[in-house]
Amino acid sequence: MSVAEGDLLWEPSEEVRRTARVARFMEERGFGSHDELWRWSVTEVGAFWDAIWSYFGVLGDRGAGPALERAEMPDARWFLGATLNHARNTLRRAEEDPDATAVIFRTEADDGSGPSRSRTLTYRELAAEVAEVRAGLRALGVGRGDRVAAYVPNIPEALVAFLATASLGAVWSSCSPDFGAPSVIDRFTQIEPKVLIAVDGYAYNGKRFDRSGVVRDIQAALPTLTATVTIPYLDLDAPAIGEGRALRYAELRRSGEPLAFEEVPFDHPLWILYSSGTTGLPKPIVHGHGGIVLEHLKALTFHQDLGPGDVFFWYTTTGWMMWNYLIGGLLVGATIVLYDGAPGGDTLWRLAAETGVTYFGVGAPYVLASMKAGLDPGREYDLSRIRGIGSTGSPLPPEGFGWLYDHIGRDLLVGSFSGGTDVATGFVGPCVLLPLRAGVIQCRGLGAKIEAYDEKGEPVIGEVGELVLTEPMPSMPIYFWNDEDGERYRDSYFGVYPGIWRHGDWIKVLPDGGCVIYGRSDSTLNRGGVRMGTADFYRVVEGFDEIADSLVVDTGQLGAEGRLLLYVQLAEGVALSDDLVGRIRAALRSTLSPRHVPDEIRVVPGVPRTLSGKKLEVPVRKILLGTPIDKAANPDAMANPEVLRHFTPDS
Repeated sequence: MSVAEGDLLWEPSEEVRRTARVARFMEERGFGSHDELWRWSVTEVGAFWDAIWSYFGVLGDRGAGPALERAEMPDARWFLGATLNHARNTLRRAEEDPDATAVIFRTEADDGSGPSRSRTLTYRELAAEVAEVRAGLRALGVGRGDRVAAYVPNIPEALVAFLATASLGAVWSSCSPDFGAPSVIDRFTQIEPKVLIAVDGYAYNGKRFDRSGVVRDIQAALPTLTATVTIPYLDLDAPAIGEGRALRYAELRRSGEPLAFEEVPFDHPLWILYSSGTTGLPKPIVHGHGGIVLEHLKALTFHQDLGPGDVFFWYTTTGWMMWNYLIGGLLVGATIVLYDGAPGGDTLWRLAAETGVTYFGVGAPYVLASMKAGLDPGREYDLSRIRGIGSTGSPLPPEGFGWLYDHIGRDLLVGSFSGGTDVATGFVGPCVLLPLRAGVIQCRGLGAKIEAYDEKGEPVIGEVGELVLTEPMPSMPIYFWNDEDGERYRDSYFGVYPGIWRHGDWIKVLPDGGCVIYGRSDSTLNRGGVRMGTADFYRVVEGFDEIADSLVVDTGQLGAEGRLLLYVQLAEGVALSDDLVGRIRAALRSTLSPRHVPDEIRVVPGVPRTLSGKKLEVPVRKILLGTPIDKAANPDAMANPEVLRHFTPDS
């Protein structure tokens, strides 16, 4: 279908309005509309999060203190005196419904040459494996506050090891094995882990990658390690890697000890995530047990309407925060689908059909790639169980919304999310009680007081502004690792507006509470005084069948207008003809403005992206302004560092 921003695509049925999980909460609390609920959640902040703890029956000791001791950011303090454990809450269904399916795992490494790695785990089986690995880690001396680092793909062993780590009150941190050694070392040396868990290799896009040499390099850079655990994955008979105390995963597992949980304070460190790290050392972002439990219960239940009976999938790696969000599905009693491999072609749609996925999550680029490839998954596969589709990583344009309704199904909610690693969730996202319009994210998250600030730092409605958060959320970082005085933390989020979280995105908040994200505010196009996010630009350019990908950069600086450069990766067999250039320019002129017609269009073999798929506009801009490539971007944090040389000033 042909759609424009704001076109109505879906409305909830009366049955959905009646049975949605958030509707039950609203009825219990006496709210007549979702807007009323949101306004209460961001004005009575402590009361809202206290209600979340109570409503979900969080396992732990609530304590006698207020939910929010101090509201001033960045020093908000939550649930002082409370204790809990994330792993205990994640595995609660193992006690309530132990034979329910917890995990479905599929992998590209199953090439038919040996025993299958694919498997299914019930909650009972998952809890039993966690108990065995917990006992093994404890035998290695891992306890409260120790760090366990993992160099692992999206496999059940990663999930089990994380839950075992959390059950001990130890701190988890992971990188995907497609990260190069320098990138991993930049991350793990900052946190001084006691134990390293790593695979021998992985498979991707039809190729097999031995990582044993990289694991040895990582070991050599981590003097704090007391043991290394090897998961034989590429080669099921692979030996333990490294010297010193090295053992295989099977040797780590110890049977006979019951599963137990270390009860820890609300803000005790749960895991350490990292900023993209395209320049400088990645920021080690620490989240607490309590904040993540509450936020993921709220987001997965009230915004995605997930619970027991759902099969939840998101395409991710262990190096992206969406892995942490995906495993949060266990908190609400859902089945989660773990997939390790390339997403090429219709692979993920076929996976969804085979595993009975009810909520399907991907990055927005995958939706657009499926659209460009002319796929028709809803006709090729039985996707009738899907009732929700999540999209994140970058703004999903209206055409992407329309394609999903045309080619997947009409009776589903397309839930575009925007948030970040910084809070391990979305600031804005879907709601099954609200109508869905093309290109518009339905609402601000419950408990997330998101506003758009103009150049004067004043909130605006219906205008594009800086995305800010003016009240605290419990899943905000508790701190950055090795940032004793908190200076790096404050500078990252509160340096522009004291006491107000500035996220670095452009957002427009509509009068009815809907939101449109326009890309990063630090990669803004500013032509003749008109500011515009890059998402609008990409929507026009990548609407051409001849364009596979694109990147736009404005080289202007304070007080001086620069050049607007458009880089395009052409579809296979296409040349950049004068006709194509003319049509692109005309489309940008008519759709955006004459100011946004590029000064030059250049062909490149690929667009630089982070390992999680985000376009690297800011590093390219720095390169064009004279920063050396090795200073502008960290190649080990990139999916395709080889393309950067095509973005130099004289290229």
